[in-house]
Amino acid sequence: MFGLKKRRREKLRNKELKPEWKEIIIKNIKFYSLLSEEMKKELHGLIQIFMDEKTFEGCEGLELTDEIKITIASQACILLLGRKSDIYPTLRTILVYPHAYFAPLKQRMEDGSIIEGYQARLGESWSRGQVVLAWDEILQDTNDIHDGHNLVLHEFAHQLDNESGAAEGIPEFDKRSSYIVWARVLTNEYNKLISDIVHQKHPLLDQYGATNPAEFFAVATEYFFERPIELKNLHSELYEQFKNFFKLDTAAMILTVKNQKNEGNVKLL
Repeated sequence: MFGLKKRRREKLRNKELKPEWKEIIIKNIKFYSLLSEEMKKELHGLIQIFMDEKTFEGCEGLELTDEIKITIASQACILLLGRKSDIYPTLRTILVYPHAYFAPLKQRMEDGSIIEGYQARLGESWSRGQVVLAWDEILQDTNDIHDGHNLVLHEFAHQLDNESGAAEGIPEFDKRSSYIVWARVLTNEYNKLISDIVHQKHPLLDQYGATNPAEFFAVATEYFFERPIELKNLHSELYEQFKNFFKLDTAAMILTVKNQKNEGNVKLL
């Protein structure tokens, strides 16, 4: 069984990516331009496997297109580049709404009473095999890649978090020793974010990251890919932990491309 899965995946990795899929990636995934040719090839293989193994469902009348599916798959697979991964093993279905949707809400108050109702949401990630996303929010994210917000990266970071057995901001690592440093750094940074909010400071990371450690990990993931230079400058230890986990130096990748463009401009002059 495992041998068949491995052979099937290897075949998909070596399969040529459809030209129309590549056009969508170039158009919508700005991070793609930072990748080396080798990493682009790796990403193509991951996308092929993702598209083969995962199911997409359009909700509230949304007609699924290649653009929707490839834009989501590409960003989800960027989180897997350079890492040993079983490609979101518990994920089965991606539900895509055209816009924000309403989900049931059940909340226990401090006095013990329970409030039930509905809450507008842009996305959710479930350990039971589903990710839910709003397409208009994804499109907005593709148009502004430096705001630190990316719905797909956020929700799929939760999927990585869940792979360790619980959503608590501690994903799976190759080495046991990595957990100790990770827990120390992220706990300190999480507490600092809460403190900054309480004292009405203006932290780099979105305040939603102070909700709980799982949301902190997801928010920090967004910033690691969208605003890495600022993250490295203001939260160097946090940046190093994410660099080690994702096996990518996103700040260096951006600076390399910027330098290449500057050198190109000099040559033209």
